[in-house]
Amino acid sequence: MMAQGRGRGFTLIELLVTLAILALLGTLVVPVTQVTMQRQQEQELRRSLREIRQGIDAYKRAYDEGRIARALNSNGYPKSLEQLVDGVPDVRSPTRAKIFFLRRVPRDPFSASGDVNPAQTWGKRSYASEALDPREGEDVYDVYSTSDRVGLNDVPYRKW
Repeated sequence: MMAQGRGRGFTLIELLVTLAILALLGTLVVPVTQVTMQRQQEQELRRSLREIRQGIDAYKRAYDEGRIARALNSNGYPKSLEQLVDGVPDVRSPTRAKIFFLRRVPRDPFSASGDVNPAQTWGKRSYASEALDPREGEDVYDVYSTSDRVGLNDVPYRKW
């Protein structure tokens, strides 16, 4: 009868080995999850930058085609990112219908501030500023991430 009772259950050694294997697997999963999350944020950053830059380029193209009213000291770039969403009157349209360039301004996925306007999460470069030293100015020529982090490709997000 004693032999039958001993066969049931696990020994302490078996339980310790199982726990060690589970701990090892757990330490391998955490870095993979972190890299996967960072990769998703990077894809969102690329998509957002492309969307905003295409909106800026479409605005400039409409300005060059004469569809947007020209101002004396204007170079054809929007004054703000919100202007791409709010739209501008089409001077060629008899009804002065608005031209819209973005549905919404996407948020910088690496921005820590979640309660501010999405347009304020981006760094903006004016046409008059240097590429190596981007600064805001009278217009929005380009946008960049304000994050100090470095991407998986070893390029800082600010330079994307």
